[in-house]
Amino acid sequence: MPVEDPNDLERVDREIHINELKRQAEELTGGEMVSGESDDMPPEMAEQFWEQVVEYERAPLTTDFAKLEERGVVMTPPEELDDGAVHAKLWEVINALAEMRVFLHFTNHMSDRELYERLWGDALRGERPDLPFSPDGAWHYDFMTGSDEDIDASMKYYADEEERRDWMRQFPDYNMPDHEDPPYDRDMNLPGAGPAE
Repeated sequence: MPVEDPNDLERVDREIHINELKRQAEELTGGEMVSGESDDMPPEMAEQFWEQVVEYERAPLTTDFAKLEERGVVMTPPEELDDGAVHAKLWEVINALAEMRVFLHFTNHMSDRELYERLWGDALRGERPDLPFSPDGAWHYDFMTGSDEDIDASMKYYADEEERRDWMRQFPDYNMPDHEDPPYDRDMNLPGAGPAE
């Protein structure tokens, strides 16, 4: 009687598990195609990828606004804060978000008040899956969202000359603003997305 190779059994079990995870992901997404797995991905990584997809799709929804309040951060309406208090509250929020592995990018075109108003008003209120904390995971708020206002800010303050030329090649009717240095210098002091301590 032939002895079965345990490595082969492990491979078959993993393939069965991956196929089951793919089926669950398809059910959870309503049949929408989930991409991200490459053909040459090792089976162990493919299994981990599909486990994360299923976990993401099954997770209840929350907002970072709610998660901040759960941590004891009082989200004071901006109109109730003077400029000094806005500055302090903004950095309290930035640092609390960083502890949650949530990071901000491209903020130098906004004053402290403008950034806090944007965080308080809509940015932190978007729903996202409430996943367990992972020191390797991170969420990012990139304030270049694609709105006309953000595109103008991106081209004016952040894009280099090559990016500006590429944009004009793609959108020749765009009214390109003159380049200016951003009026604020906050981004270099924002917490980064390195490994959690």
